Amino acid sequence: MPKRKPSQRRKPEEASERPRDRLAEIRAEIHAVQQQIATKRREGRVIRTAEDFQSWERAIAALTNRLSALLMAEATQAALDDAENRRRARSLAQGAGHLLKDQGRRDVSLQTTCGPILVRVTYFSRNCDRSKAGKGMYPMLLLWGVQDRCSAAIASEISKLVAMLGSLEEVEQVLSDRGQPLDFKTIRTIAYRFASRARAAQRAGNLDWGEAVAGRRVVVSTDGGRIRIRTTKRGPKTAKGRNRYRTDWREPKLLIIYAVDEKGQKDREFLAVIDGTLGGPDAIFKLMECYLRELKITTADTILFVADGARWIWNRAGALLRRLGVKSEQVNELVDFYHAVEHLGRIAALQRRWAAWERQAWIGRQRRRLLKGGFEEVRAAIDGVCGSRPGKALKRERDYFKRNGGKGRMDYARVAALKLPIGSGAIESAIRRVVNLRLKGPSIYWHEKSAEAVLLLRSYYKAGRWNHIEKQALTTAMGGVL
Repeated sequence: MPKRKPSQRRKPEEASERPRDRLAEIRAEIHAVQQQIATKRREGRVIRTAEDFQSWERAIAALTNRLSALLMAEATQAALDDAENRRRARSLAQGAGHLLKDQGRRDVSLQTTCGPILVRVTYFSRNCDRSKAGKGMYPMLLLWGVQDRCSAAIASEISKLVAMLGSLEEVEQVLSDRGQPLDFKTIRTIAYRFASRARAAQRAGNLDWGEAVAGRRVVVSTDGGRIRIRTTKRGPKTAKGRNRYRTDWREPKLLIIYAVDEKGQKDREFLAVIDGTLGGPDAIFKLMECYLRELKITTADTILFVADGARWIWNRAGALLRRLGVKSEQVNELVDFYHAVEHLGRIAALQRRWAAWERQAWIGRQRRRLLKGGFEEVRAAIDGVCGSRPGKALKRERDYFKRNGGKGRMDYARVAALKLPIGSGAIESAIRRVVNLRLKGPSIYWHEKSAEAVLLLRSYYKAGRWNHIEKQALTTAMGGVL
């Protein structure tokens, strides 16, 4: 009988024999673990001390964790061997855009919430690429949302830990303590790609939250924080062959969208929307437009846009609301009251001849006027202390009030009467929780893409909308390549 040439493909029965063997191996391992559990139960040891209790707890957890991983492997391998699933995998490979051929089954280790599992999966690639890693695909795994050899659930869990904890090293330690050890680089790759997939879904318009703010009183705000961004310097490397770098300050910009009830308190039935970017003013307003369209902002009862007096905000706010088709009678624009008082303090501080009590008295008087709707009185008082030839600093402060108050953004009495907030404390709190407590700190420097990823993850986590980012990442994962 002539020998089969190396280039010949295996016979169908040879190709189908290995997956059956793998399933048999898994079931044999399940049987072995079940026997170990039964033996453990028959030991009959009585717990006497705290050490006994801890020992039993860890031993039982190790066995049950191993059993859960094997049960997951059994279900996965059985599904991979299913004829209908194999047909779907072949169909997906044929529609990949270039000719891919079935290269047989390969052992693939997957990370799941149950633990690591080993399964045999059909691999498709072009003949010229069949020995090169990353040049092909496992179609069935793609249909299940598996990316980076991780199930969607474990990728979400790892990414949530990255958002929650203070560093990737802490995530590594927590996973190790749970019996799911992963190295620093793997954790970083999983989390950053998870964030990238979620952002891609958003840019493609695939939010699909199924929410609206119809009939609600909505508050929109934005502001910026500060973090250090690491950029490589041109020129010679260090003595150890490393690139030199600089760490300039950058301003990540955040947005928040939330609802208030008739008493002006935050509406707990509506989860806030928080997100951010390092892309600059146009980028944050583009994000804001995306979210407001998704929430059908035109159906809101009342909209309050509140922020500090930064020009980059108010130069874009009106145009954004017009693009969204919001009616002018729905909208209230307001400069944060506490920022306005801060600027009053700067004006008073520039009056060198005043005593401390005179400064405080003047600030208090103007503060009360603002709260009662007396902006014109405040403006006249500012003109009075500035005089006809104010210095550069005084002129800047005077222009701040002229620019914002003249457009009705300091009518605090009217907004307070509507039971709407007169301050932007919500966005200030968001910056502290999202940026300052996670991305900012001594000797913490970020690459821009890394900062963008963690900013997105942290924002959704702090907003309580993790299920939404998980859905966005899964939507993109099902159309990618493993």
